[in-house]
Amino acid sequence: MANLIDGKAVAKQIKEELISEVSQLREEGIFPKLAVVLVGDDPASVVYARSKEKAASGVGIDYELFALPADTPEEDVLALIERLNKDTSVHGIMVELPLPKHISKEKVMGAVSPVKDVDGVHPINRGYILSGEEGLFPATPQSCVEIMLRTGVQLQGKHAVIVGRGETVGKPLVFLLLKHNPTITVCHSRTPDLGYFTRQADILIAAVGKAKMIKADMVKPGAIVVDAGINEVEGGGICGDVDFDNVKEVAGAITPVPGGVGSLTTQLIFKNVLKGLKMQLGKN
Repeated sequence: MANLIDGKAVAKQIKEELISEVSQLREEGIFPKLAVVLVGDDPASVVYARSKEKAASGVGIDYELFALPADTPEEDVLALIERLNKDTSVHGIMVELPLPKHISKEKVMGAVSPVKDVDGVHPINRGYILSGEEGLFPATPQSCVEIMLRTGVQLQGKHAVIVGRGETVGKPLVFLLLKHNPTITVCHSRTPDLGYFTRQADILIAAVGKAKMIKADMVKPGAIVVDAGINEVEGGGICGDVDFDNVKEVAGAITPVPGGVGSLTTQLIFKNVLKGLKMQLGKN
């Protein structure tokens, strides 16, 4: 039976660090602020935007939501982002996705200043992640690494197999992991005999977006299994990319869904706000 890797406990630890750091900044007269841009009324996006407001308040970060109608012209969204880029009281900008079809996601994300890009999706930040330089990086791949480091998982010299090569998690995760010196294999939808590769993993990370795809017979006994998937379950609730109930009988340690990787993401977005703030103030 696998040890459960408790994402909520790790998130609480990061939250306490944030509260301390934000408190110190506020004493210095610096008030960290996150601006969130929401175009339209996609129900999930509205929920996420509101939950971030509550979470920001919990660590002392100021928060402002810019809610625009779904028919807002693209140029108006770009003009708002440009205004937020120039606003020195705003230290992080997040654009809620999906955007309405008439608005180019690439244009909008590329318009956000790299030092305010808390989602870590600007081409410059993508370049920094490849080169090993400091930038703002996406929260979910950071969560995968952080949850392991903070629970004592040794990465150096281990064989890490990532299932999924998406722009949001899989690709950036490769380069974040490489900093810690594992050997990495990347698998994807065109990989023949996926189980052949996953059974070699000391550390298996699932980031493919397919419910319960990783079965118990695909996991090496004693492996660390990190599930970065979030899939809606019929009748409500969510599950991961890993068949948790069966895999936990084989793995050495495993992250649950919910309560695992996803528990850290909001706190890591706030860490990006503070990292960006320091870049803006020339403190790095």
